[in-house]
Amino acid sequence: QVQLVESGGGLVQAGDSLRLSCAASGRTFGSYAMGWFRQAPGKEREFVTRITRSGDNTYYADSVKDRFTISRDNAKNTVYLQMNSLKPEDTALYYCAADSRYYGIRYYPSQYEYWGQGTQVTVSS
Repeated sequence: QVQLVESGGGLVQAGDSLRLSCAASGRTFGSYAMGWFRQAPGKEREFVTRITRSGDNTYYADSVKDRFTISRDNAKNTVYLQMNSLKPEDTALYYCAADSRYYGIRYYPSQYEYWGQGTQVTVSS
């Protein structure tokens, strides 16, 4: 089992950058693929990005490709989301999630076993 705690959200202007962090408990962080999802008010939770257990492969939603970068530090039990060139449509509650069962790309929230509480990102125009 793993517990996840996100941090780093905030209120920024369009074009600004933010870096989110997700700290994981436990000694088996390297056995989990990690993902970031987001949910805007009135909308479904949507896939943002995923990184494999080793960090060798990453996957992105088209809407964030070339602006967001996911990375992980297994020694620190932490996954990061660097968000550049933020847009108002990026405004959402951002969640990190852990997956121990699957390999490759996984887009659906149901494919992730553990979730953090979320951190709010608000981008003003």
